[in-house]
Formats: sequence, structure tokens, C-alpha cells
Amino acid sequence: MIKKRYIEIVFLIILGAVSSLSLPPYNYLIINFFTFSAFFIFLFKKSKITQSKKHFFIYGWLFGFGYFLSSLYWISISLTFDQNFKFLIPIALILVPLFLGIFYGLATFCFIISNSKKVVSSFLVFALFFGVFEFIRGSILTGFPWNLIAYSFVNHLEILSITSLIGTYGFNLFCISLFSSPAIYILRETKKDVAVCVVFLIMPFLFYLYGSSYKERFNSSDTINYEYKVRAIGSNISLDRFYSNIDPVSVINELIDISQPNKDDKTIFVWPEGILPDVSQEELIEFKWLFEDVFSKNHLLFIGINSQKTNKEKIDYFNSLSIYDHNLEILNFYNKINLVPFGEFLPFENILKKFGLSVITNNYQSFSSGEDRKIIDIKRDDFSLKILPLICYEIIYSGKIFNNSNFDLMVNISEDGWFGSSIGPKQHFAHSIFRAVESGKYLLRSANNGIAAIVNPLGIVEQKVEYGQSGYIDFKKAKKIQPTLFSKYGNKIFITLILLYIFLIFSFNRFKNE
Repeated sequence: MIKKRYIEIVFLIILGAVSSLSLPPYNYLIINFFTFSAFFIFLFKKSKITQSKKHFFIYGWLFGFGYFLSSLYWISISLTFDQNFKFLIPIALILVPLFLGIFYGLATFCFIISNSKKVVSSFLVFALFFGVFEFIRGSILTGFPWNLIAYSFVNHLEILSITSLIGTYGFNLFCISLFSSPAIYILRETKKDVAVCVVFLIMPFLFYLYGSSYKERFNSSDTINYEYKVRAIGSNISLDRFYSNIDPVSVINELIDISQPNKDDKTIFVWPEGILPDVSQEELIEFKWLFEDVFSKNHLLFIGINSQKTNKEKIDYFNSLSIYDHNLEILNFYNKINLVPFGEFLPFENILKKFGLSVITNNYQSFSSGEDRKIIDIKRDDFSLKILPLICYEIIYSGKIFNNSNFDLMVNISEDGWFGSSIGPKQHFAHSIFRAVESGKYLLRSANNGIAAIVNPLGIVEQKVEYGQSGYIDFKKAKKIQPTLFSKYGNKIFITLILLYIFLIFSFNRFKNE
């Protein structure tokens, strides 16, 4: 009995770990049909013979632990750069997957207490609760919606186009259903069960047809040629600048060299997040002499640079995107809203300080969160461009990054050096493709130690500076496209799909009982 229990533990952890191979950069999507079907079959058969409901929580927890352990190991790399944080590496490596696995445990616990005995209704309940708890994972506290199983479709853009209608969480709900659907055929009780399996397996082809039509409409739409080009920088500057006394002059000169400014070209330059850690927004003017000979009135600069504000007796620090003219006069700025837990802020900091537990972050002061994500309207003579700013981590939030679609371009700046040479930067970039598709907007990304790119509303990467390389990409024309359904209604559509699943569950239960 004990030996069997250990076999089950190992089986579930491996099942979750193998499933993560469907995510970027591996993209073995086919694996999910085996792993999710096997997991559902395991739960369904156990529900017939096991009375203890707490065991089902453990089953889901183990599956989730394996999934996140293998796909998020790179989080621990960010703790290797500072000696003060190295003791937290085991916590990041083990405890983070254990914590995230709780959401899968709760999903399987809710699955068993739903008391669905029939195959199809159990299948729908399984997908429903997994979809709901993935949404909760992306929302609770600050949320961490990284590595939804939907991201395994990142290379299948025609199918991915459906996110322009239903969003990433809606698509994730479908993916869980799709990957689990072969189990319906294996466990089938009636011909209706087979029909449900076939319906879900056919749906990707229907999505593909929609995506192909959407692509044709996009390609045949009018093109806008902008008077100003937006030049995003991809750099490969070492993180040593955070921990050593590296002269900001050398960093600025390297960025200028990469930018290759021409005084006669109307250009908006976008530099990565936190590129000058020891220089504040207000202090950049001290380096004006480096800029005045190479930039002109035809230029604007978007720079990822920290800012600060005196608030009563303390100073608040912000991770900011600042907009400067060629004289380094501040025209506008945006303060990051969605901060990285433990990286940029300590959750429940005020409470932990009372107990002296702020020592776990070496008493570093947390960044403060910005108040709102305002659209930055760039106006120069007859030129106007509305930009939605996103700093690093903020790109991962589906349905939360804007309140209206009245903008032309999303600009995402990032510092991905914290991930090292792991799979982290590639996973991070995958979110850019999803945000572009579901919003129906172009996305321009500037990254240090990451991937800089232009992603169009189809999810196609039009230009790219690869990881580990330096260079720039220019955004100067775009296709006109109508706002997507998701950009209008956001995650209200996901709620509608949840209600649809609930209706189907009750319907199948009624049909079975009649």
C-alpha cells in the first residue's frame, strides 16, 4: 500500500513536469493530450474508489508542483546576483512551486466535492475548476498568471487568433478541455460521450478557419505610415551595474551607440527598463552633455529609469518609464503599477516589519505602486501617437493592462537579465504575442538581456533582436484594424464562458438522469 502511494506521488509529479515541456521554448504541444488526459483519468477512477476528499487536493498539488518546478526553476537565478539573497534560493526553487501547486490542489478538491459521477459532466467540471483557479492564480494578491497551459499554442497563430474574441483565460479554459478530451473517449459510457470528445477535437480547426479569415482581413486593411518612427533598443548590458560602481557614462554611451541617432530623422527612442539603476529620473539632466551632440529636436526618448517622490516623512521610489525631449526635459512619465512580489516589493511589508521580518529582503525598501496606467499621447506638430506603457512583468496580465482600447501601440520595456540564460526570457516574451493578439494592437518591446521585438495584432513577430544580441528595431507603419471583442469586454467574456460550462454541466446531468 505504501509502495503504491509513493508510485502515485512520483507519477503525478512527473506528469506535471512533462506537461510543462509544451510551454516555450520547447513547445511540444502534443504532450498535453497525454498528460492532461492521464491526469483526468487518474482522478476519475480514484473518485470511484476513494472516499477521502483531502487526497484529491494532494493529487492536484503534486501535479502542480511538478508543473511549476520544471517550468519556473529560473526564478531562483534572480537571487544569485546579490549575496544577501542567496539564502532565499531554496525558497524560490521549492516553495514557490509548492505554493502555486495549491491552486491545482484546490481545483481537484472542488472537482471531487462536485460529486459528478458521469464522464462528460466530470470532464466539464474538471476543466471548469482548473480554468477558474488559473484565473484566481492570476488575480489573488498581485497575481502570478505565468505559464498558463494556453501558452503552449504560442506558435500556432491562426488558432491563437481566437483570443481576440475570448481572451487568454477563455482560451486557457478551452485548452484544458481540449487536452483532456481524449479521456472522454477512453472512459466513454455512451455514444453522446464520443460526440462530445469529437466536438472538442474539432474546435481547433474551427478556430484555425476563423484565424485564417482574420488574417486575410488584416492583410487587406489600409496601412498607416507614421511621420515619426519608434526605435526600440535591444541591449546586452551586464547586471553588474546594479552591484558595482559602473560609471553611468559608459552605459549611456553604449545605448547611444546602439540607438544610432540621426539628427534629421524624426525618431522616438525606447530604452529598456531600469537601465541606469544609480541615476534617478530627475538626475539624468546631469548627463545632458552626452546627449546634446547626438540628439536633436526631432527626437524623443523613452527611458526606463527610477523616480522618487517625497511623501510626508519618507521617500517613495517608483519603477518608471520617463519621456524626455532632446534637452532631457521631462515631458511625461508612467510609474509601474503591477510590482513583482519579493523582487520590487515585500508583500504585507508593514506587518512583517512589526515582527522584524523585513530582514528577509535585507531591509531594502519596496518600490511604491503607480496610481493608474495612463495612455501617453505623443503630440509633435501634426503627428500624434497614443502609447500604452507596460513595464516588464506587467505584460503577463490578460484583461488588466488597459481600461479602454483608445491607443495605437503598446510599449513594453524590460530587464530580463535576472533570468540569466534560462528559459525565462523566452517565456516572458511569449506573453507579448498573446497581449498583441487579444488586444488587436501592435506591441513594441525593448529589452536588456532579453528579446526586443515588434509583434503585430496577428501575433507575428515582424522584427526581432534576439536574446544575447544588441541592436534596434523600427516601428514606422501599421495596419488599421478594428478593436477586438476582447478589448471591449475583457474578462467579462471569461465569466460568460464559465456560465456556459455550468449550464452544460447541469444539462448533461439532467440528460443522464432522464
